[in-house]
Amino acid sequence: MPVKLGPAGVPLSCKGRTIVEGMDDIISLGLETMEVQTVRMVAPQHFEQYWQAGVLAHKADFEMNIHGPYYTELLGNRLQRNRSLAKVEAALQAAKTINARHVTLHTGHYGDVSRGQVANSQVASVFKGIVQRIHDIWNDDEEIYPVFPWLKEGTPAKIGVETSGRQELWGSIEEVLEVVNHVEGTIPVLNLAHIHARGHGRLRTSEDYGELFDQVRETIGTKQFYCHFSGVEHRMGNAMHYTQIKKSDLNFEPLAEFIIEEGAWLDMTLISDSPLLEHDAMYMVQNIERARHRQLERKAREDRRKALAAQANITPEEMAAREAEVAAARAKDALANVQPAPAKTEEDVAEPTATEEVVAKPAATEEVVAKPAATEEVVEDSKKTTKKSAKKEEDNDDLFTVEEEDDDLF
Repeated sequence: MPVKLGPAGVPLSCKGRTIVEGMDDIISLGLETMEVQTVRMVAPQHFEQYWQAGVLAHKADFEMNIHGPYYTELLGNRLQRNRSLAKVEAALQAAKTINARHVTLHTGHYGDVSRGQVANSQVASVFKGIVQRIHDIWNDDEEIYPVFPWLKEGTPAKIGVETSGRQELWGSIEEVLEVVNHVEGTIPVLNLAHIHARGHGRLRTSEDYGELFDQVRETIGTKQFYCHFSGVEHRMGNAMHYTQIKKSDLNFEPLAEFIIEEGAWLDMTLISDSPLLEHDAMYMVQNIERARHRQLERKAREDRRKALAAQANITPEEMAAREAEVAAARAKDALANVQPAPAKTEEDVAEPTATEEVVAKPAATEEVVAKPAATEEVVEDSKKTTKKSAKKEEDNDDLFTVEEEDDDLF
């Protein structure tokens, strides 16, 4: 069940802002991957640090990925499409330089293209050209790869088609799967925040995640998944913006439970898109570990139940039923012990009890206190004890007085 986690970009806690320094911090946190963000375009001055990052990734066996420009119009007119493809070309060159395993790309607005088969066919045609281009870039060095040693035995980066989070953008889960199913060399990028928002809060339980991954596996027959995760604020089926995971109705715990309980077949790369980046990436790691511990504890209880059932010569189901009965009895006893005392009735309030009469009418006790006891007379007559002894006798007299009160109460 390999799951690699990492942030989308240089960690917030990184003192330096270069990709190599970010990789160092990510590795020190125990994370295993990152996704380089190009945002609007790839700057030429960044290629030196891109190459350094590629060398480090190759030597450290660290998975590098890259996100292409956010603003592309692959379904626009010829001018818009050519501008977008120029940005994609720069992202593909950067992917080769950093030894990226996945290149994530957006498609953009539907524009004037009709939704459905027409739009899907055009998107598939564009991505076929992109896949061909990444193969050409990966194999255009005729020398013995002195600068990019990872090209010699490596395979070209996979082109990722990302799901979108708004209704006016191409990229529902069904559209993405149809295109990927027809274009070899592409993979679906499951942005779970986008899928959740576009599906009006679709992902809430581990069963919901199971249905999603089963849908992908049955459609394109893959066990490898590239996913983004973040909290999200959404309205009317549209993602508004990312949030930290704890402030969203998209919870990570159900996904962690699915990964541990039913995701043994998964080969997943999980990128944190949260505004907290590496902090929420570590939060996801912790939740996966908690889910694993819960699974181990449950398995230990089941093994113990089987052993006890074998000793008692009964079935594990019967032993489980007995345990449930004992637990119910204990809960009932605990509830009975914490129940409050019954409230007093009007009669109880009107008529004082025997105890109240004793408190209200001091009897022999007060008389004993008023009259000096025999012990005090002996002390006064003899006058041979010190003041300290007299004080001690008075204390003892108080003790006797309490004992007489006890006699009256009982």
